[in-house]
Amino acid sequence: MIEVEQLTKYYGFLPAISDLSFSIGQGEVVGFLGPNGAGKTTTLKILTCFLPLTSGKARVNGWDVSRNSLKVREQLGYLPESVPLYTEMTVERFLSFAAQAKGMGTREIKPSIEKAIDDCGLQKVRGRIIGHLSKGFKQRLGLAQALLNNPPVLILDEPTIGLDPAQVVEIRALIRSLGQERTIILSSHILPEVSQTCQRVIIINRGRIVAIDTVSNLTAQIQTSRKVHLTIQGPGEEVLKALKLHPGVLKTEEKTGDGPGKYLVEMDKDQDIRADLARSIIGQGWGLLEMGSQELSLEEVFVQLVTEEPGDTV
Repeated sequence: MIEVEQLTKYYGFLPAISDLSFSIGQGEVVGFLGPNGAGKTTTLKILTCFLPLTSGKARVNGWDVSRNSLKVREQLGYLPESVPLYTEMTVERFLSFAAQAKGMGTREIKPSIEKAIDDCGLQKVRGRIIGHLSKGFKQRLGLAQALLNNPPVLILDEPTIGLDPAQVVEIRALIRSLGQERTIILSSHILPEVSQTCQRVIIINRGRIVAIDTVSNLTAQIQTSRKVHLTIQGPGEEVLKALKLHPGVLKTEEKTGDGPGKYLVEMDKDQDIRADLARSIIGQGWGLLEMGSQELSLEEVFVQLVTEEPGDTV
């Protein structure tokens, strides 16, 4: 659905992105991540035909962004970070205008508007002036206009910004359901959102791709040790000493801020000693109340792969 080959964009003599290559298949929801200035917005604007590329190729649903820009736009629903809205219009009137601008047929417009309003939870504000809406409802309206022509590809830039926690959960669920039939690129600074919504992530830094994979695969590649949370009922000093001296344990830390009996044990990732450790704890007559692995979060993976860059987003 989306194919990018050696995509490069210069602003004067400054390269914003260099030799980006990736592909995204039908039904995939892919996170597009990078620090400020990494080239995320530049890439998205090229894919949506807002910016011309300098070199390379990009195709959306088989159409070339340079040669067939109008056809590409027909395949896309785009939600930019700053949603452009006509604030003097009502919600319903704006959606009607957007549908006409997309070239939709007269018979398609009304049912498409109804579905977008229903999907994005805009029923109770459909007749209100956009300028009087909250930030959250404006964001929902931006998503609704992106869905109007039932596009096979969605590009969403910070889709949950300004939403309250309940609305965020609803929009995440909507994005996941939309991803069953569509290809979705989701750019967000809220990394837990990407973890919960996306099947793969593309991470770029300084205009170049530094990683493309699932979060679990990236974690496995980067994680140098295995960390295990333990809750043990027993004398604190003795438990801590026994954990530190146990064969295969690299490091032990008592998590005093999490309550009594909480420990974090670090071991070699290629040597799983959890079963042996559990037997040792129980053999001492102590209660093993909890044992659970601690994986690297997407935030930790992200920080290790990129270096924060100064300046505004390119």
